[in-house]
Amino acid sequence: MKEQFEARMLRIHFGEADKWQGKPLHEAIVAKCQELGLANAIVYRGIEGYGTSTRIHHASHWKFSRDAPIMLSIIDREEQINKLLPHLDAMVEEGLIAMSHVEVIRYSRDPAK
Repeated sequence: MKEQFEARMLRIHFGEADKWQGKPLHEAIVAKCQELGLANAIVYRGIEGYGTSTRIHHASHWKFSRDAPIMLSIIDREEQINKLLPHLDAMVEEGLIAMSHVEVIRYSRDPAK
């Protein structure tokens, strides 16, 4: 089955070391998205990057260095995204959120099969 619609995409950029209530920030945001019933959330771990602090964040092969850049991508209808925004205001202490309008084409299996 194919469905096409207008949606919003959030891309949230922060560091792997960022936390929310003692939990890794990316895990806390994904859990909140699931709790709110958002359609999808995907976490990407970057190789290298920097943000507002201009401090370089990079992935390392050493276990003691765990501050790679993280990008969390969330796509859903605008009304669903709007449910999440107040939570992000509280959760994201330092980072960048980019929002854009997107055209979504969603493919899904026919539930009758």
